[in-house]
Amino acid sequence: MGLQIVLGLIGFGLLYFGAEWLVKGSSSLARSLGITPIVIGLTVVAFGTSTPELVVSVVSAIKSKSMIAVGNVVGSNICNIALVLGISALFHPIKSHPAVVRRDIPIMVGVTVYLLVLSANSRLGRLEGFTLVAGVILYTFLNYYWARRGEAGKAVGRVDAPGEITKIGYVSSRSRQLLMIVAGVAGVVFGAELVVDAAVIIMATLGVSEKFIGLTIVAFGTSLPELATSVVAAARKEMDISIGNLVGSNVFNLLSVLGLAALVRPIPIPGGFFASGLWIDYLVMIFISALPYFMMRRTFTVSRRDGCILLTCYGLYLTYLIVKA
Repeated sequence: MGLQIVLGLIGFGLLYFGAEWLVKGSSSLARSLGITPIVIGLTVVAFGTSTPELVVSVVSAIKSKSMIAVGNVVGSNICNIALVLGISALFHPIKSHPAVVRRDIPIMVGVTVYLLVLSANSRLGRLEGFTLVAGVILYTFLNYYWARRGEAGKAVGRVDAPGEITKIGYVSSRSRQLLMIVAGVAGVVFGAELVVDAAVIIMATLGVSEKFIGLTIVAFGTSLPELATSVVAAARKEMDISIGNLVGSNVFNLLSVLGLAALVRPIPIPGGFFASGLWIDYLVMIFISALPYFMMRRTFTVSRRDGCILLTCYGLYLTYLIVKA
């Protein structure tokens, strides 16, 4: 099993750097073609940072490992808020724009509840996938409209697009742009293959379920880009990047990742949504998604105490998963 752990770690590394190369190469190409920063932020950056979750879930669905596909998204969303936001808040209290609290977080919670309704019949079919993909298109359009109006000055729940594109960096050489895009796509695809294959073998060796692997190991690995981005942003006191990146990533995970995965291949829930206990994980995801709203509704700040609460919630959830496994 040692070899599989090494291959899995290599896979996570390919996912992380592949997503970085893809975003940097694609955003640089878009800039050189004269596309405005706001459009780049709403498309290339927004979708690019969710690429690890997307490719892992699509590969899992194709390989009939549906619980890894779903568990990856559910576990990643829980990890993004409870673990990543919790750790970020410990570095520095996170103050965000009121629009994130009043608009983006309720949207995230609403989409999470909608996914629970769709999953209640123990299957995410192509029709359900279509509605989710339609939702991400609508969400992108609305964010473009809001950003153009200057209501919050951010794209897809993140920081202002020009500022974020600048931080990503610009590659002027067209050949390097294309090389980074190709390398990025290859990295996330091969990385996802390694991660899923390693997860299946580790699952069989340890005798744990697909759901457990998807909700823990795979979810944590695909959340590494958000973890790195948010912790660095919080350490630099760029608080809007931290909370905006996480909220936007969670919405895209729910809508685009599961939506596209279900369109590629319908995702059944083995054992049933309720019998498998997946409904409990969905309720935890809803609860964790709603927590930042109650923490920030008055001061628009996630304090260090709030960060401790979030980390405690994540610890309790992991304990539940381990005991159940």
